[in-house]
Amino acid sequence: MKTIVIASVAALFGATVTSAADLYEQPVEPIAEPVQVASAGGWYLRGDVGYAFTNLRGAHFYEGPGRFSRDFDDVDLDDTWSLGAGVGYQINEYLRSDITLDYLGSADFESSVTGGCGVAADCTSNDAAELTAWSLMANTYVDIGKYGLFTPYVGAGIGGTQVRWDNLRGTACEVGDSSNCDPSIEYEGRSKWRFTYGLMAGTAIDLTCNTKADVGYRFRHVLGGNMFGSAANSGPGSDEGLYLHEARAGIRYSFGGCQEAYLPSSDAAIIK
Repeated sequence: MKTIVIASVAALFGATVTSAADLYEQPVEPIAEPVQVASAGGWYLRGDVGYAFTNLRGAHFYEGPGRFSRDFDDVDLDDTWSLGAGVGYQINEYLRSDITLDYLGSADFESSVTGGCGVAADCTSNDAAELTAWSLMANTYVDIGKYGLFTPYVGAGIGGTQVRWDNLRGTACEVGDSSNCDPSIEYEGRSKWRFTYGLMAGTAIDLTCNTKADVGYRFRHVLGGNMFGSAANSGPGSDEGLYLHEARAGIRYSFGGCQEAYLPSSDAAIIK
């Protein structure tokens, strides 16, 4: 009887081991599938649009021949838009450089100054003009690292800005009687290239292996210069420079080609 029980237990154990062996499967490993990624270097084109928050640092003028200059009592330059294009080169994974040409749209300028005029001893002169500008900049950027689709960066640039002032038109009227005014005076606007530097920060967003969206901020400091000439024994005038704070968005297209990188696929597997 004891022999029969032992034999039965041995047979049952053997069947259990065989069933477990049948249920065992070899571990699966993901198949590596190719995906396209941007190459590490190469030429690229860029285009950008932006909104510029302007800050005119000040303006002054000469009140007449041989007299000292004086500041405008109040100055205001409206915010405006910007449009740019450029060509650049991705030097390596972390460093790139480009040359950009940007247009600053027309911004309205208004100012006022108090003092005597031809019709009264106490007058306020209200002046108006427009400003546009072209900037040519050489820029260098450091791509901080790649985080999924996003590549944050910082950059700096130097170059020149051609500031174009339209004619300034001024009218002086008696304080308290806006109908009692001197004839309006028009001062010829000035145009000149000025040294400019810029600082940038933002992030690139992968759209395809060749195309990136670029969203960022740029600060530009345009140095001061001539603003308008002389007329009616007054002038010339100068501004003390511009601070431009720009929110920008654009597209970069690379000609460097696409490489194939192999990444694991979760949709397919092989059995060893």
